[in-house]
Amino acid sequence: MVGLGQLNVYIKGRRLELFSTRSVKENRMQKAWFYKEYGPKEVLQLGEFPIPTPHHNQILVQVRAAALNPIDCKRRQQPIFPSDFPVSMKDNIYQMKKPVIQSEVESSGVVGIQVVPGCDMAGVVDAKGQGVSKFNIGDEVYGNIQDFNAKGKLKQLGTLAEFIVVEESLVAHKPKNISFEEAASLPLAVQTAIEGFITGGFKEGQSIFVVGGAGGVGTLVVQQAKQVYGASRVVATTSTPKVGFVKSLGADQVIDYTRTRYEEIKEKYDFVYDTVGDSRNSFAVAKDGAPTVDITWPPSHHKAMYSSLTVSAEGLEKLRPYLENGKLKAIIDPSGPYSFHDAIEAFRYLETGRARGKVVISTFGTMSLPHHLPCINKTNVVGKILVDQ
Repeated sequence: MVGLGQLNVYIKGRRLELFSTRSVKENRMQKAWFYKEYGPKEVLQLGEFPIPTPHHNQILVQVRAAALNPIDCKRRQQPIFPSDFPVSMKDNIYQMKKPVIQSEVESSGVVGIQVVPGCDMAGVVDAKGQGVSKFNIGDEVYGNIQDFNAKGKLKQLGTLAEFIVVEESLVAHKPKNISFEEAASLPLAVQTAIEGFITGGFKEGQSIFVVGGAGGVGTLVVQQAKQVYGASRVVATTSTPKVGFVKSLGADQVIDYTRTRYEEIKEKYDFVYDTVGDSRNSFAVAKDGAPTVDITWPPSHHKAMYSSLTVSAEGLEKLRPYLENGKLKAIIDPSGPYSFHDAIEAFRYLETGRARGKVVISTFGTMSLPHHLPCINKTNVVGKILVDQ
């Protein structure tokens, strides 16, 4: 039977072992969260979609856990990429840079196209297309399935689903000593963190100042600075309740930004890594000529170096030894992992900006729709999602 395997589910620190008996051959439908108009988290609905088919160099993954990222919120709220729409609109809608209102869509006669959000996932290979050589059915994998630099639109079927298809070049084998939830929290944040060090040309022995040490990317920047890149001194900022937490990640000093202004910091640093978009102020702590890297777009200072994202499995493979020996740890916010049915609540929490580490959602295999959740008849969905991605 295809799709039979063990699920490790973590609830309040306790592991429960469940088994999925779902067979792709027996049931070609799956459940997924989707939206068909721009708007707040409430536009998300839970519905049924066809299970996609892997093509050349693609694998079908049964998703065991998915992580949310700020880009998932931004894509849902407004146009981000020229070809990334939940509705079929004319090209000028992107130039207008305004949300698409469902009433306007309906009055224009445009048919909605459902988008399943999500970039990060961890799961089990369920099937593979021709040309796949890196993975076998049953392998545990993780990765970011959205290649932001690829030509054409992003995948319409994201990771808030039971099954996804992804190119084998974008995923890596999951370290066996971490859970699916921990693995799902890593890909996009790891890739972003690594890219920033490369963009700024960080050198071993340099000191580093990390703006925002408690977020999904910041927690990995703080850890990698010492454990991977050999920083001589790591100083990071965060808010009052998170000072001890960031210190536990290996920072030599943690500065409470609610109590200390940048201008009051006397020490200057060889490298400034801004994870929150405050580079216009963080230049105050950089040595003359020191690189200041900003991972947000657009950078808040014209001299900041913008770190774009290259999506591949190379970064995940590079950090695998550090994850396996415990030098790097996946940080999941204590509020989670959230259940699949609580995806809207997970988005709500992410959008508060209070998360420590990543917001993660566990996917339980075969699920039933609770009565209180918004959903639509599956006949309204089938055929509208781009199955062959």
